[in-house]
Amino acid sequence: MKLSAAEANSFLAKPDAGVAGILIFGADAMRVALKRQEAIAAMIGPQGEAEMRLTRLQGADIRKSPAPVLDASREIGFFAGPRVVFVEEATDGVTDSLAAVLAEWRAGDAQIIVTAGDLKGKSPLKTLFEKHLRAVCIGLYNNPPTRAEIEQELARAGLTQIAPAAMTDLNSLARDLDPGDFRQFLEKIALYKYQDASPLTTDEVAALAPMTIEAEASDLITAVADRKVNVIGPLLRRLEGQGVLPVTLCIAALWHFRSLHGAVTGGGGKFFGPRAEAMQRQAGQWGAARLEDVLRLLIETDLTLRSTSRAPAMAVMERAFIRISMMKSQ
Repeated sequence: MKLSAAEANSFLAKPDAGVAGILIFGADAMRVALKRQEAIAAMIGPQGEAEMRLTRLQGADIRKSPAPVLDASREIGFFAGPRVVFVEEATDGVTDSLAAVLAEWRAGDAQIIVTAGDLKGKSPLKTLFEKHLRAVCIGLYNNPPTRAEIEQELARAGLTQIAPAAMTDLNSLARDLDPGDFRQFLEKIALYKYQDASPLTTDEVAALAPMTIEAEASDLITAVADRKVNVIGPLLRRLEGQGVLPVTLCIAALWHFRSLHGAVTGGGGKFFGPRAEAMQRQAGQWGAARLEDVLRLLIETDLTLRSTSRAPAMAVMERAFIRISMMKSQ
């Protein structure tokens, strides 16, 4: 079953327990990750992963056989409650395995969430989920969020009183920011307006809008991209002392490595500004496949930082930066 954007938002906020599988795909990995995170949280609750009611698998794990998904979907855990099997980075090559899983699925089995990149119109995987009576297919395209989606995000952040002019400004920001940055911005607004019943104004939106990252933070990201492992720790400690948040550094790193990836794959053009020369050099040192590995790691790190995880946030960010700087060139 194929869902429209409006239907998808309603469904992901409250997924039907009778649906066997959900495919979420799109070119924007962050948008896909946020939507599947939303769906999983709605299915198993905020403690689901801690209670081991979430099983993660890679698409490559099921290319030859559906057994890993079938076994995981029928496991009986220690904690009671709904369960989810999450298959990430799926491709058309796993269509047969997932078709077997959907055919064998019975009420009481764990629900299956599958994420994929940009799938073409005749994709077998996409077609499987679109035509299956107990499956849902959700395509996420690079369109800015609608007014209804923005209002939904604001309501989730606890903000309902918004001046019309401020909503216009939010619509503009939604077009300029990526989904993860925009969600963080809304959370920032909600904290600012906590226990303030007055409507959000355009001046408040302007004051809270994301600023460009400080030069010293840019030095850190450059060091990571140049694989200078020994300077990462000292720079992080200095930025931490200045009050820079780990999620801010993660967003900056995502922008930096996305720019490099765009240049390597031909879509980014030339670099400008004081760091143009360094970024041009880095683009020549990192291969497209390795940059995609970096982006996947940063997206997962960003989701961890925004989750209810109790891991020290700056330590999580430092670990990610070190892992990136130790990656070998391709």
